[in-house]
Amino acid sequence: MAERRGWLARLWRALLWTALGALLCVFALVLLLRWVPPPTTAFMAEARWQAWRNGDHGYSARYDWVPLEEISPQAALAVIASEDQLFPYHAGFDFKSIREAVRHNANSRRVRGASTISQQVAKNLFLWSGRSFLRKGVEAGFTLLIEWLWPKERILEVYLNTAEFGPGTYGVQAAGQRFFRKDARRLNRSDAALLAAVLPSPRRLHVDAPSAYVRGRQAWIENQMAGLGGTGYLESIEAEANRKP
Repeated sequence: MAERRGWLARLWRALLWTALGALLCVFALVLLLRWVPPPTTAFMAEARWQAWRNGDHGYSARYDWVPLEEISPQAALAVIASEDQLFPYHAGFDFKSIREAVRHNANSRRVRGASTISQQVAKNLFLWSGRSFLRKGVEAGFTLLIEWLWPKERILEVYLNTAEFGPGTYGVQAAGQRFFRKDARRLNRSDAALLAAVLPSPRRLHVDAPSAYVRGRQAWIENQMAGLGGTGYLESIEAEANRKP
């Protein structure tokens, strides 16, 4: 019996140290990505794997990292207006939007999301697709870590460079080149709003063949951009970033 208890104690210690080591590795990785551009993301890897499984062995993704200062402020403002208007002010979660989404989803077949830009960065970088309580829990953990370790400007920079704007097209630089033959820094308000309009479902909605729904979203996003006060709204992100060490 004593031998068995000793074996169980050693097993629990091994599991504890393994879990602690994994947490430290995650912490170190997220901290590193505060400064280092991610070479790929979990969503890119998953898309590559799905293409391979479907027999598309020539699949290649468009992904061209550019720093935030080389991205048009219109593109930054468009994704905030479209996806997360409280981005400069929350700590990773928009609880009002979450409550509204829960009420909506309880009475509608069309599911509404409430993910902030920070949550979407966590999902794009580290997680698998799908919906489950486990995945949401892991996403919440990564979101808190990202918000703690990164300034808002970095979160926005990573999002603009890793969001999918079309099948195999990641980031505003690749999207700008593919759809407008422009670098990210030259995107105007209309270009940026059109890119942001497909973000809810970039494999179903198309920048290069926009439906009436996409055009309607584009117009709504442009109105929201104006309502936020234009690119001057981005100054609140810069101010928050300057407060974080």
